[in-house]
Formats: sequence, C-alpha cells, structure tokens
Amino acid sequence: MKYTNIKKGRFINRPNRFIANVEIDGIIETVHVKNTGRCKELLVEGAEVYLEKSNNPNRKTKYDIIAVMKNNKLINMDSQVPNKVVFDWVNNSNYFENITKSKREVTFGNSRFDIYVEYDNKKAFIEVKGVTLEENGVVKFPDAPTERGVKHIKELIEAKKQGYEAFIFFLVQMEDVRYFTPNIATQKAFQKALIEAEKNGVKILVYDSIVRTNEIYVNKPVKYYLNEEQMEG
Repeated sequence: MKYTNIKKGRFINRPNRFIANVEIDGIIETVHVKNTGRCKELLVEGAEVYLEKSNNPNRKTKYDIIAVMKNNKLINMDSQVPNKVVFDWVNNSNYFENITKSKREVTFGNSRFDIYVEYDNKKAFIEVKGVTLEENGVVKFPDAPTERGVKHIKELIEAKKQGYEAFIFFLVQMEDVRYFTPNIATQKAFQKALIEAEKNGVKILVYDSIVRTNEIYVNKPVKYYLNEEQMEG
C-alpha cells in the first residue's frame, strides 16, 4: 500500500491517544495519531516521524502520523493499514490458491473478522493484528490489554470447530526482526488464548513488512514462540 503527500517531522508530545504535537517545517502542528495503543517506546520526544497530509480541507488536523524512526529502524505505526495490506496479500500471494471470493469485515457469531476468503472449496476467516512493539529484535503483541483481541481468538476457535478454516495474521510493521511472541507481561490471557487456538487448529501467521516512508507491504514469514518452553526447544 502506498501513501501520498508525505512530510517529515519531529515528535514533541502526545496530549491524548488521538492527537500529538509535531514540528513540521519549523511550525508546531497538532496531528492525528492513527494508533490508539500506548506506543511509548516509539513516540518519544525528538523522534523523527513521517506524516501523510490530508486532502480534506475540513479536517481539524491536517496530518496523520504513519511512521516513526526508532534506532535507525523505520516502523509503520498506522493501525488502520494492516487490514488493507493483508487483504492485498491474500489476493495476490500464492498462499491461498484458486480464490473464488474474498471480502473484508465479515460477521461471524459475536465478532466481525477482518477478512473472509473462499479458496480450494474451503471457507476461511482471517483476523489481522498489527505489531509495532519491538525490543532487541523481538516483537510482541499486544502493547496494551485487549479483551476484544481475546474474544476474536475464541471466536476463531469456534469457527474452526464449525468447519471453517481460521487464521490469525500478525503483521509486523517493520523489517528484520528475530521472532514474535505474545506479550505475557501485558496480558497473559492473550497468550493462553493463542495457545488454545493453535491446539484447536487455528493457523498462526506472522510476517514482517517492507516499510518505506510512503509505503508498506507484506515481506516474509517470521518465527514465533508462544511460550518459553518453545524458545528453549
């Protein structure tokens, strides 16, 4: 996926989850943050950020933060983009063959999954999670407790029991990482739900991304470990 009208800026502060103050061309601008997660390790004072300028003259904020430089690594932090990027990958990669139908935002039970696809006489639901939390090459999810995320995993298990194929796709919004693991320190319940899902046949996919200041797309598979025993093995 490509962005347009990219501007470089310097992050100053974040008054709340939705807005930040950024210096752009010497002017302090209040901008929209397209990620309601904590992102404390990304949005630090003085960080180099990249923003997309809106074409809508009626918007309260003219810019959206889409990426940030952290220790010479460019990280896309747009939480709205993973669904679009993975949907493109589903339709254009060779992972799903003989696709006859693909659709975004499809309801099943009490959840609305990000992607539904029919391929090879199979029907599948895919839930997408964007990953931006990184430390020493290890990426983790979530960066804040997500009861909604746990609910989605349990619904994927139910879909699998009812005969659907079920996937949870973690899109790591950066390149060159060592491995992915659930963020146990933040939410143990999410890890437990993932382990249960894998035992019940839900497929876990983790891919990193090619990230540029004006684009992001799926790159290659990333190793994952759901618990410490797997790491030791």
